[in-house]
This record gives sequence, structure tokens and C-alpha cells, in this order.
Amino acid sequence: MKYVGRPEYQHGTGEKLGVLVVNLGTPDAPDTKSVRRYLRQFLSDPRIIELPKILWMLILHGVILRVRPAKSAEAYREVWDDETGSPLMSVSLAQAAALQNQLNERFGDDVVVALGMRYGSPSVDSAITELESQNVRRLVVLPMYPQYSGTTTASVFDEVTARLQRTRWIPETRFINQFCDEPEYIKALANSVRESWDQHGRGDLLVTSYHGIPKRYLLNGDPYHCLCHKTTRLMAAELGLGDNEVRVVFQSRVGKEEWLRPYCDETMKALPGEGIKSIDVMSPAFSADCLETLEEIEGENKEYFMENGGTRFQYIPCLNDRVDHISMLTDLIERHCQGWPEVDAQRDKTQTQEHWAESARQAEKLLAKS
Repeated sequence: MKYVGRPEYQHGTGEKLGVLVVNLGTPDAPDTKSVRRYLRQFLSDPRIIELPKILWMLILHGVILRVRPAKSAEAYREVWDDETGSPLMSVSLAQAAALQNQLNERFGDDVVVALGMRYGSPSVDSAITELESQNVRRLVVLPMYPQYSGTTTASVFDEVTARLQRTRWIPETRFINQFCDEPEYIKALANSVRESWDQHGRGDLLVTSYHGIPKRYLLNGDPYHCLCHKTTRLMAAELGLGDNEVRVVFQSRVGKEEWLRPYCDETMKALPGEGIKSIDVMSPAFSADCLETLEEIEGENKEYFMENGGTRFQYIPCLNDRVDHISMLTDLIERHCQGWPEVDAQRDKTQTQEHWAESARQAEKLLAKS
């Protein structure tokens, strides 16, 4: 095996802490060729499709990659921005920049943030190479998936460890599995709902739509379904909502196999018939707005709801680069880096400052009494 090395490396140079932020990824352009290349990588991941490899490769290359790229490219064009590209990419870059700023404010310049995409560009490989070039010797990996699933978080683990297996000098590494039940994450979700209600009014029902996975994965032990319900339950409690005021659905199913229910599209078509004609909809499984939230939820599923008798459909954006979201992620990273010098040095500095501040207060009290 050829190991990744750095011929220009100078021994004795200062070490840094690296934060690898990873999200799903996006095609390079909203055209059929780019989307086909992206889907080939995405759908070839055995974490995504758990079928015998030979059978799945025949289906993928014989049918799906011949038909689906053109349709998906059309959907991407609906949300693509000529200047910033895909919404997922522009939001992810903003998140990485905001995290870099907050981490530098807390711990100084010895913390480096890099963005990698599980599929497409920039790759996880290139992001780790970027961190290595800045002499990162301690690495924390942050998959931007609030709820753990083998199809998402575990796939990031596979990609990161595959790259590190080829690395000559592996950094000390910590991996964040999920953050769906972090109190500050739940508060940020609730804040986004309250702000939407203040600006746009409140509907009869709050719908939380999560990306679906095959039901078979749940039965085989994937915790994602339970974590989605936990997220909504905690957020509903934070908002003071009753069981009849919030609903969980799952979107984005493909194929004939049963996926997690209830299905979002079927629910949207049925709600007006239940007398629920004004709704607020959000997607807490996504940390950044993307094709699945903007085109599928705010576009396609809104149409289903309105065409079947709905009168008001208000989409609540993902947390994206909101200040409370970035602050929560910064706190999460800090907690996972305990014991590392970049964090401990700042903690010691803060404790020293607090000690001297308290000493000054005590001196002032003594002077006031004398």
C-alpha cells in the first residue's frame, strides 16, 4: 500500500487541532453528466443500499443511472444559484466559516476547520489532506447529521477511516456520532419555529419531516427512526405542544420496498381531508437546506397539500448558519476535545483570569471595610 505522506514536512513544527465537518454532498453542476457522476458514487455506497453487490450493480448501471440523472438534474436546476451553486454547498461553506470564527475566538489560531463531502467535492480525502498540510495532529470529525444512521454517520466513519488507513502519521481522532438530543440543539430548533410563527403566523399542525430509510434497516438495528421521534418529542416539549399539535413523517423514499412510515407525500395529500388545512413544516434531519428540503418539501410536497385542499403551507428553514446552531456545534466540539492542549490551555487561561478577577473583588471588599 502507498501511504499518504508529506515530503515537505518539517519535524518539530507546531501542532494544531483540526475539525473535519462532513455533509452528504452535491453534484458539481445541475446537468445530467454531473448528476450521474454524483449518483454513481452515492448509490455505490454499500451503507446506502444493502443488497448483494452484483445484483445492485446491474440495477444501478443498467437502469437507474440511465434514467434518474436527467430527472434529478432538472430538480437541481430549480434550487441552483448561478453564483453560489447548490444550496447545500453554500450553506455548508457558511457553516464551516462560522465554526472557524467561533473556535478561533475561544481557542486561538491553533484550530483549523475543513469541509469535506461524503460524495462529490470537496472530498473527505481532500479535506484531510488540507488539515494535514497545516500540521493537524488532533482531529475531531463532525458529521452534520443530527440523528445517527448507518446510512449517513456510519458512512462518514467508513470514509474517514479508509483515508486514515492510508495515512503515514495518523492523528489522534475523535468522532461525534449524533447531536439530536443536545439541549441547545433542541432550543435552536424551537427558536426557529417560534420565529416563524412570529413572522408568518401559526398553522393548525407542525409537521416534522425526516429523510426516510428502508424499514428493513430499522428492523436490523438502525436507531435512526427512534432518534427522529426523540428529536420531535423533545422539541415539542420545549414548545409546549401536545401530541395532536405535531406530527412525524418520512420523505424521499425510492423503489418498491417499504420505508419508514408515515410517508410525507401521502400525509400531505390526506391532511386537508382531516380538516387540517394550515400547516408549518420543517426538516430536523437536515442541518442545511438542500434539494430534499427546498425542492421536495417546499416544492413538491407543498403542491400535494395545496392541490388536495390545503390553504396555507409554511416551510421553516433548516438551522443552517444560525448563531444558536453554530454556538451549539462549537460547544459540542469543545466537549469532545477535552484533554487536548488547545482546549485545556484556554480553560486554564479562563480559570486564571477568573481567579485574579475574584482576588480583585475580594481586595476591593477589604479596602471598602478599612
